[in-house]
Amino acid sequence: MIHFEHVTYGYPDTERDGAHAPPTLADLSLHISEGELVVVAGPSGSGKSTLLRCLNGLVPHFYGGRFAGHVRVAGLDTCVHEPRDLAATVGFVFQDPESQFVTGRVADEIAFGLENFNVPPTTIRLRVEEVLDQLGIAALRDRPVHTLSGGEKQRVAIAAALALRPRVLVLDEPTSQLDPEAAEEVLTALQRLNADLGLTIVLAEHRLERVAQFADRMVYLPGPVVGAHGHAPLLGPPRQVLRHAPLVPPLVELGRRLGWEPLPLTIKEGRAFLSGLPGGRRTEDGGQKIDLSPPLIREGKGEGCVQRPFAIELEGVSFAYNGHPALRDVSLAVQPGEFVAIMGRNGSGKTTLLKHIIGLLRPDRGRVRVMGQDTQALSVADIARQVGYVPQNPGLLLFADSLRDELRFTLANHGLSLATAPIGLEALLARLGLAGLADTYPRDLSVGQRQRAALAAILITRPAVILLDEPTRGLDYAAKAELVALLKGWQAEGCTILMATHDVELVARAADRVVLLSAGQVVADGPARTVLTDSLSFAPQLGKLFGDPARLTVEDVLATL
Repeated sequence: MIHFEHVTYGYPDTERDGAHAPPTLADLSLHISEGELVVVAGPSGSGKSTLLRCLNGLVPHFYGGRFAGHVRVAGLDTCVHEPRDLAATVGFVFQDPESQFVTGRVADEIAFGLENFNVPPTTIRLRVEEVLDQLGIAALRDRPVHTLSGGEKQRVAIAAALALRPRVLVLDEPTSQLDPEAAEEVLTALQRLNADLGLTIVLAEHRLERVAQFADRMVYLPGPVVGAHGHAPLLGPPRQVLRHAPLVPPLVELGRRLGWEPLPLTIKEGRAFLSGLPGGRRTEDGGQKIDLSPPLIREGKGEGCVQRPFAIELEGVSFAYNGHPALRDVSLAVQPGEFVAIMGRNGSGKTTLLKHIIGLLRPDRGRVRVMGQDTQALSVADIARQVGYVPQNPGLLLFADSLRDELRFTLANHGLSLATAPIGLEALLARLGLAGLADTYPRDLSVGQRQRAALAAILITRPAVILLDEPTRGLDYAAKAELVALLKGWQAEGCTILMATHDVELVARAADRVVLLSAGQVVADGPARTVLTDSLSFAPQLGKLFGDPARLTVEDVLATL
């Protein structure tokens, strides 16, 4: 079905110091059989998106650059056939779903591709209803696209691709904006399409804990080849690839560290190894009882803290979009130096809450205070002098010709320059994994790199409060660990951090406190470890395995052995 034959590709304008940078893909050969579900993994910037773009001809027809080798999909050579010729064969869902929307209403967006292929109206209506049901978004049928949450937009984009009934469905991080339950629903739908219809599916993903169990095979790309002896890609069954891949999910990492065989990919498989761990014993009903060690439980700052003036305070805040309630009587107080994770399902009000703090939205009822000041009396510019905000779509912050100019612009708005910045440009970029990219056009960066570039544009002024909306989208495990270290360092110096996220593994490692939203209301607010352990939907992998607030990360578990 899909054949890569000695494919080497480098994007245009990738010269450094007068020489071409290493190609993104180097002498890549692989075969994907019809009906396979294949996951493409690897660190940020390793070429995952590039590999996918080869499948529908965007590489090289749209992006240009230096291309060698052959890619054939269903017998069609993608160098000969342009993307429009491949559209009926290869459905494609991009990392940023908004980039492929062309209409204003959900049903119209799903129907658009069918209309372009002159599908009869009766068939269009049937297919639209089918995919709405398959992805659980029938209630969104008549919604304007711009009113959808990030996760809802992702599912609409998937539905639009499925409506064409392609032979190959390609998805670039399809769960990156979905809450854990929605991600499971989408992956289950994809698995059903693969199993029942024989649809060939190729998807790139960073959060391998979600997808490894569904895959027939995995391709792990190590990154651009440097010199004559670069590391070859890994290709094979997920268990085999993850045994050797540098970046793996927490459960797999724990299994590798403890020598578990066969390597567990699911929580069910992991439970088989619990009886052999020190500190635990089997109960009469076959369950596992873990002896807790209270000193290991790091209580968050949400309870029992010495009261100080709040960095952020919401009192009875309610807000509606065109009559549709988004926040309902939300009250929240955050002390200086707290690291608070805002969690909840897609559409629960997380982004809306952050936009109230930065002043982009004003409450219909209630009050919002930042550093003791009522935001009703402040402009967005006034608030931004103390509060840095990185939105879900980092491209909204990036407009200059280079990353250096982006940071220079931010500093100028604060009366600063690169010479007087609280942190050096190169040092900041290095800590964010962007070393050597100061003069790069920001929109040429990968989605993960753009996320970190937007974060750099905020952090360069060292704001008192940082608001992050899904900051780990597009980041691999190593990049997320680096982000955690960076943010915890800022917190240690007194910075207050609010982070809206679905990334339960990140929250387990970083947050002191979790505020859980549902339908615009606060339904839980407490120490992160307690809230995560008590939640069925938002528990991290090892939290589900052990059911123990002292054992949420690999480091936690190893410390108890």
